[in-house]
Amino acid sequence: MSTQEIAKEILSVFPDTEEPIVQYLSGYLVDDAGAEEDVLQVANDILDSLGMGRPKDVQRLMERLRDLLSDQLAARAKTSTRPKLMKLDKVVDLSKAGAISNTIALGEGVDLESINKAKASRVDVKKLEKQEAKLRAKIEKRARRDLYEGSKLLDQHRKQQTYEEMFMKINPLEAAASAKHKSKDIHLTNIDVNFGSNRILSGATLTLAYGRRYGLVGRNGVGKSTLLRHIAMREVPIPPHITILFVEQEIVGDDTTALDSVLKADVWRDHLLKEEAALNAKLAELESGGDDRRVEEEKEEASSRLVEVHTRLSDMDAESGPSRAAALLAGLGFNEEDQSKPTKSFSGGWRMRLALARALFVKPALLLLDEPSNHIDLNALAWLEDYLQTWPGTLLVVSHDRAFLDAVATDIVHQHSGRLDYYKGNFTQFYSTKSERDRNLRKEYGTQVEYRKHLQAFIDRWRYNANRAAQAQMRIKILEKLPDLQPPEEEETEKFKFPEAEKISPPLLQLSEVTFGYSPEKLILRNVNFDVGLDSRIAIVGANGAGKSTLIKLLTSELKPFSGDCNRNGRLRIGYFSQHHVDTLIPTMSPVQFLASKFPGRTEQEYRSHLGNFQISGMTGLQLIGTLSGGQKSRVAFAVLSLQKPHVLLLDEPTNHLDIEGLDALMAALNTWNGGVIVISHDERFITSVAKELWVCANGTVSKFMGDVQSYKSLIVSNVKARP
Repeated sequence: MSTQEIAKEILSVFPDTEEPIVQYLSGYLVDDAGAEEDVLQVANDILDSLGMGRPKDVQRLMERLRDLLSDQLAARAKTSTRPKLMKLDKVVDLSKAGAISNTIALGEGVDLESINKAKASRVDVKKLEKQEAKLRAKIEKRARRDLYEGSKLLDQHRKQQTYEEMFMKINPLEAAASAKHKSKDIHLTNIDVNFGSNRILSGATLTLAYGRRYGLVGRNGVGKSTLLRHIAMREVPIPPHITILFVEQEIVGDDTTALDSVLKADVWRDHLLKEEAALNAKLAELESGGDDRRVEEEKEEASSRLVEVHTRLSDMDAESGPSRAAALLAGLGFNEEDQSKPTKSFSGGWRMRLALARALFVKPALLLLDEPSNHIDLNALAWLEDYLQTWPGTLLVVSHDRAFLDAVATDIVHQHSGRLDYYKGNFTQFYSTKSERDRNLRKEYGTQVEYRKHLQAFIDRWRYNANRAAQAQMRIKILEKLPDLQPPEEEETEKFKFPEAEKISPPLLQLSEVTFGYSPEKLILRNVNFDVGLDSRIAIVGANGAGKSTLIKLLTSELKPFSGDCNRNGRLRIGYFSQHHVDTLIPTMSPVQFLASKFPGRTEQEYRSHLGNFQISGMTGLQLIGTLSGGQKSRVAFAVLSLQKPHVLLLDEPTNHLDIEGLDALMAALNTWNGGVIVISHDERFITSVAKELWVCANGTVSKFMGDVQSYKSLIVSNVKARP
């Protein structure tokens, strides 16, 4: 039975099925299935997803496939009955059985191994190598299928080690002493980075000069976070005297206060302080232990070690630790009361801030940050930008926030096509330089194509003409000597599309003298007046906890005010994009299935076409949502929003997880849309592009700010620096 026949049967029942799905299913049934897999059950599950609402067609097709594959299924059944590997009851030490033949137990006293020892092997080595190559290819194909599960196993392995154990493993205490008078620049050539069977980098060069701040940019899924993890775990050969710290996950909550959590992050400092206390206790004990020679030697040894510990503590400025930690926490939005709270009392976003504060406190030679702006508000982001501009070591940060990269980065590293390209300057300079270079490459490519066409046209015309044959031959030689022409990479662009909003008469949505709190004693918002129309373009900024999300929930009627009026047009439809939109998606469904569950009554092709408006196309629409990247999940959430056909969009941190191309597409779509837009965002460029008004949520109220985002951020930084 061939794959073509299987494909023909599938298409006869489901003619609209995309070719890659048909090829995959037919190839799986004929060749690719594992020995222990229930091929018919797997095929039935896939066909069920293709034929939603057509169970009879699926059943009829499965019966036809069972008949066609009957011979293969019978052969597989015989194979599966063969003896399998068994687990031994106890450990067998084979090293102690070296003199025993491996085959003597297989027959009645006949040693097959000794009989065949003198015989030459008749194995065809080339055929064996060919079969091994086929087996390796099949294993790699299966590994790609299980890539997502593999990544979760890696995370579980990482979580088995405590922060302290991991820190001391990556940055041994001896590294501090050996780092003196050594260069902290990093220059690694010809490095390869893999994740499972996926090649992230191939023959790339990693160059990081000490004291420079690098922004790592690239499309979603290109492997930026994977590269950071490889550097953090020293799977890339970073010199051992260079200390590394990677801020990736929120800290685990416990009874430790926020301030103590930051202080304990510097494992070297914590270790040396404990050793100092132990040495002082030992010396006090030895003082009352007599004056014999042994005691004097121990006292001298302990005193000598104590001097070394004091020197190291002095070098790392240990005494100023509490004040530095408090200043970092204050900059990231923790007031004095918050700094004394246990870490378990904070939400995930605030724990991410704690993780960031811990990394800044340690001051490693190489600091790695992965999307640090995703979990902090505009106030904390303004402080962080200002703080990182004076960072003394090397910084490598992954971010899709152009304004953040413009403020922080001195260099840009562009990861694409399995390599790393380096550009001097911030993101704006990188974008300008790259755009100019890409234009030149396309122009040069066009010139080369025309030149080769000209040569080929001359050859084709005069090759067999006696008078011009010599000239034609000369051009043939020129053409043969020209290097292979590689077309430049296509500029990747994205487009989002929201449906046009229906016109409805004002007022659409109004809050008049609204007051709200979760208890009468602790009010969050007082006397708020807010008016939303189809032409509204409003950005709301302010510190976390000031009431921004509460205001959004009042607008959506999710919360009811204590006092005041909330007037809403009866025909108004509101699309709400939550900051935690991932929690609203069902990870065990595909995007197509999720849309069908929310908005039934359309064909699969209609759902897929709609997802395509937000760059969820091809097989991505059939993947489980749980396996999608953060940016792809955001696109699914936007696709759900647009099917509601809203008049007003309320967007709470919509830029989180979107790459730069996705963010550009979202801004363009919102700027051409005819409905009202209210956004909560920390992204300066997004706010500047989309919003016409800036409102500040602070001190229990919401008021219009007479200025732009840049002036607001400058005000925040100056206020933080003015604190005692």
